[in-house]
This record gives sequence, structure tokens and C-alpha cells, in this order.
Amino acid sequence: MNNKILWAIACIATLLAGMLIGRYWGPGESATGEAEKGREILYWVAPMDPNYRRDEPGKSPMGMDLVPVYADEVDAQPGVVAIDATMVNNLGVRTSTAERGSLSRRIETVGYIGYDEDTLQHVHTRVDGWIEKLATKATGDPVEQGQLLFELYSPTLVNAQEEYLAALGSKNSVLRDASRDRLIALGVTSGEVQRLERERKARQRVRVYAENDGVIAHLGVREGIYVTPSTEIMSVAQLDKVWVLAEVFERQAAWVRPGQQATVELDYLPGETLSGVVDYVYPELDPVTRTLKVRLRFDNETRMLRPNMFARVVIRGDAINNIVHVPREAVIRGGTGSRVVIALGDGRFRSQSVLVGIESGDRVAIRRGLEAGDEVVTSAQFLLDSESNIESALQRMEPQP
Repeated sequence: MNNKILWAIACIATLLAGMLIGRYWGPGESATGEAEKGREILYWVAPMDPNYRRDEPGKSPMGMDLVPVYADEVDAQPGVVAIDATMVNNLGVRTSTAERGSLSRRIETVGYIGYDEDTLQHVHTRVDGWIEKLATKATGDPVEQGQLLFELYSPTLVNAQEEYLAALGSKNSVLRDASRDRLIALGVTSGEVQRLERERKARQRVRVYAENDGVIAHLGVREGIYVTPSTEIMSVAQLDKVWVLAEVFERQAAWVRPGQQATVELDYLPGETLSGVVDYVYPELDPVTRTLKVRLRFDNETRMLRPNMFARVVIRGDAINNIVHVPREAVIRGGTGSRVVIALGDGRFRSQSVLVGIESGDRVAIRRGLEAGDEVVTSAQFLLDSESNIESALQRMEPQP
């Protein structure tokens, strides 16, 4: 009988204990679940890498489940600073949204106008002699085809003319042809040979004429100077076509190739833009400036483009698709890396390390550290970045529980 009573008492005690535990824990767990459901999730991060963020649940690169980050937990993260809305307004904080899309490789550089070297004519003599008369006196003088450039006195040419005149008086056709070929080989024009055959008189001075229209690009002699075949007497260049030689930075050398569209602006022609294409990319970099030379070709029938004019050149390279990019002023560049300041909302900001890609115009590609839709600070970010770094350092110095 006593055993039955003891057994009944034990059952009643166990039931009462279960009811008490249920009353104590039941409402708490329900309240906690409701609280979890009511909290705002900002994003999901990898447990081992807080920089890996996604907008929805998933797996991290290490295969672990992503962990939600709640809005009420952001302020407790290292590096997050909270600023009053009035102070944000006074600081002039401006933000921009990180965008995902195509980013064109826009090359902005400078260059100068030069002669079209395909039309450049270097004038040399084929014999030794003296410049007796110089018809063009200065660099830049215009010349026309057939215009007299200079008169040359050369004993070799005088003797060659006399030999040809002697051959003309003989009946030896072989000697006559050989003497004529020698005159032409020494640079005497066919017109001068015909004059010899007609007048039968040698000239002490041989005249040299311009072969094409153009201007004197280089003048290396004066009257009375002794010249040899290696002496560059002058250079004649045409202005109907000109080159624009642009300098491209080494980091942008892989962006440019022949056939790409380009525009040129000159201070000489304010408000006007010249359109052209990349004609040639030089194979080597300048060892001093570490830049790659790029050549553009333009028609210049009106002679408005003059050699050595300064030019601003824009070359449109191929675009990169599906890349996150932000304004250039949003990136804070440091000695060991680059950072941006992310606006978390409600006056909260956090400094974020990023890996930057190409820089095109006023946009910079972000290869790692940002997602499309993130708000980045583009004004007063240096102050916020320094405050964020100080706050993060102080939190790391505090004892952890």
C-alpha cells in the first residue's frame, strides 16, 4: 500500500515539474522566434570571411552556410560609425550607388600633331660639291612641284657633262648610252640631259628641283657649304595629311589596337572635335616616359592642323561587361590597398576594403568587396574613413568576453 502511495506521489510531482518547466520556457522560446522573425536582415555573410556578402541565403566559397546580419547588429560591428543626421548634412556627405554593367575602356591622353612621314622627302646629292645658290632660305617655306631648291657646283658633274658631249660628237652609240646613263646615275634629271643634247653646252651649276608640293620641314645647309652624299640638305613634307601621335600609359597599353575610334580636340579649334581611327600602335614603350606611342591619321586639306600643335585625345576601347563600378572619387587609395566608405543607412557608415580594376573616365571597376546596389560615399569619405578606422581599432583593443 505504501509503495502505491509513493508511486502516485512521484507521478504527481513529475507532472507538476513538467508544467512548471513548460510555463517557464515555452513563452520565452516563442517570443524569441517572433523577435528573430521581426528583425530586419541587411545581408548574409560568410562565417569565415565577413567581406563575402550576398543578398540571400546560400553557401560560402568554403561550403559553409551564410550567416544573416541584422540591422540592430550593424552598430556593434568593428569599423561602423554612427553620425547624427544633422552632422551628415553639415559635412556635405554625398553617396552614389554601385552599378553592375558594362564599362568601356576609355583612354584619355594627350598628343601632338606631326608630319605624315609617308610624304616626307629627304633631299641629298649623289656627288660631292658646294651649294652655290639656295632658293629656299628658311624652314617652313612652301615649295611647289618643279620649283628650284638649290644650285650645286660639282667637278664630278661638270666632267660627266663634258664626257657626254664628247660622246655625242662621236659615232659610238655604246659610249653615248654609257655617258648618258652615268649622268642620270649621278642625279642629273632627264630634262637637263635633253638640254645638253640640244644646246651642246655644259653647265657649271646643276639645278635641283622639288619633286612634290609641300613645306620645308628641315633645312640643314646654307649657301657656300660643302656637301657630300651623306649630308641631309633639306626635307620636304606635305600638309595634306598629318599624324596625331598620342602617348598611352603603360597600364592601358593592352586596351588600344588599330581600328579603334578616337576623337581629338585642339585649343586652336575650341568647341570642335575631330573624329578619326587608330592607324598604328608602336611596338615598344618610351624608356623615359614609360608610355606607348599611338598614331592617328587625319586629312588636312584646309591646312588648319599644324605640326607640333598640342592635342587632347580620347580613344574608345572595347567594353568590359558584367562588372561592378563606382565613381572614381569614391575610391580611397592607400599604400597597401584601396577602400570605400559604405553608407549603411540611418547615419551609419563603414569602411570597406576593395580590389579595384580598370579605371575608365570617371568610373572605377571593383573586382571584389562591393555588390551592385551598395551605397558608397563620394564626398567627405576621407573623414568617415579615418573615423571608421579609429573606431575599429578601439573596439579591437577592448577586452572580449
